[in-house]
Amino acid sequence: MGSWQLWAVLSAIFAALTAIFAKIGVSEINSNLATFIRTLVVVVILIGILLCTKQFNLNEILHIKSKTFLFLILSGIGTGASWICYFYALKIGEAAKVAPVDKLSVVFVAIFGVLFLGETLNIINWIGIIFIVLGVILTLF
Repeated sequence: MGSWQLWAVLSAIFAALTAIFAKIGVSEINSNLATFIRTLVVVVILIGILLCTKQFNLNEILHIKSKTFLFLILSGIGTGASWICYFYALKIGEAAKVAPVDKLSVVFVAIFGVLFLGETLNIINWIGIIFIVLGVILTLF
């Protein structure tokens, strides 16, 4: 299915489109309602993907370990909280400023990866993280 780099770039492109479409979509309705509609669309698309690729396996779902389920639930809570905050920020702010601040998540992932997952970053990686922070700061002016 290709390299992780390709999929990461595609993710970034779709995230950019998400910001633009969401900014337009949230302009005339409540940001929480907009988030709800977006979530329904994601659920329908994922159900379609699982069914079309024959990856929906009830037996697999029933045998998910409790630790795995817990962390997927926590991830879902984090996603929901992120989307709610993101849509509200888009409602009251400019997409060109909201999206870069949202991408500070890259910085937080790096820090949390080191702190909680035992990942290591070299000096070049940390310089890149610093540049991301500086880039976000520059977009705010």
